[in-house]
Amino acid sequence: GMILRRLILLRTMALVFVLMAPFQATAETLSGRASVIDGDTIEIHGQRVRLAGIDAPEMSQQCLDAESHHWRCGQRAANQLADHIGTRTVSCEPEDWDRYGRMVAICTTDSDLGAWMVQNGWAVAYRRYSDLYAAAEDQAHRAQVGMWSGSFQNPADWRNLRKAN
Repeated sequence: GMILRRLILLRTMALVFVLMAPFQATAETLSGRASVIDGDTIEIHGQRVRLAGIDAPEMSQQCLDAESHHWRCGQRAANQLADHIGTRTVSCEPEDWDRYGRMVAICTTDSDLGAWMVQNGWAVAYRRYSDLYAAAEDQAHRAQVGMWSGSFQNPADWRNLRKAN
């Protein structure tokens, strides 16, 4: 009676979990309108998302152009990302979670946002965590686009120097 019913119920539940397993990855995809926080961080439905494999200059970071004039590369990187996304839906596939509780994800509109940022020189490949965009960075460097048109401090080094002081 009772025990048998419970066993059948448990078995049915186990089967449901097995059948649902392939859908778990897609269920975690975060999609929607994105607002840009900075050159490598967006927000969708109130959830902060760090773009995986890239490192953009910080909002207050400045770079030097070909004539050694300062310009606000961090601000420009964020604006470029915002203009590129526009009103399109962004879909993010989680890779990890960082120590600040942000999702670290590969995000796309019609193409990979991280790749676009690196290819256009608005971010560098975050090689400490991934080689995913190393080739794109080398290409941007050779083409001298974005930050590569002048000189800049690696965003991670820039942050570390600010922490030290």
